[in-house]
Amino acid sequence: MLLKGKTALITGGNSGIGLATARRFVAEGARVAITGRDAATLAAAASELGVTAIKSDVLDAQARFSLFDRIKHEFGHLDVLFANAGIAKFSPIEATLEKDFDDVLRTNVTAVFLTVQAALALMGAGASIILNGSMAATIGTGESSAYAASKAGVRAMCRSLAGELSPRGIRVNAVVPGVIETPIWGRTAVPPEVAATFARRLQAMIPLNRVGRAEDIASAVLFLASDDAAYIQGAELVVDGGVLGSAGAAPAHRG
Repeated sequence: MLLKGKTALITGGNSGIGLATARRFVAEGARVAITGRDAATLAAAASELGVTAIKSDVLDAQARFSLFDRIKHEFGHLDVLFANAGIAKFSPIEATLEKDFDDVLRTNVTAVFLTVQAALALMGAGASIILNGSMAATIGTGESSAYAASKAGVRAMCRSLAGELSPRGIRVNAVVPGVIETPIWGRTAVPPEVAATFARRLQAMIPLNRVGRAEDIASAVLFLASDDAAYIQGAELVVDGGVLGSAGAAPAHRG
């Protein structure tokens, strides 16, 4: 069992990639705490997995204090942090509201930093921090300026944190998902028929010719969290079906 005896916190662990990762962590022997803002999905995850489920908003300072105070008393320390919670809002440049842009940056960048900052008091040598990035930081997809900027921030922050925390023996890496089927797509303002067309267009750009599953990302996060990745630091593990590595092999470019 890759995480036997380890303790882990997954923000946004009540759905999508976070929930899939919680399942893998539990199966591999970890004691797991998850956070989220939806009481119903948190309760369902707690019932299914036996994890500690905590209703918490990553942007709420008091909620962060309460979260880590509870983890300190229940777990004593943290071996793994998966800073996964995030949001996505897509819109053309002219239609993007300042508030929406700010919300994405604050949730996907500022809150990630503040979560890591708060977690460090419970982490020591050998601990692993995994940030959730996105290929959006690289590929230049239209109507996603805020989301792409936020994930580029995560990419840069990962390297900076790794540099600062290396002397403490704490690893910091990022997983970089491609197009993944998760509930986040259903929470955007994009009409279903437009989203379906967009998804088909994206799939045609994926060399492996399928949209990824949350479990694909969970497997990568598990590896980065485990001691099997003990010499990996400041790295990005891309899990995108080949988009960034071999785009020319995608169905859209095949003869």
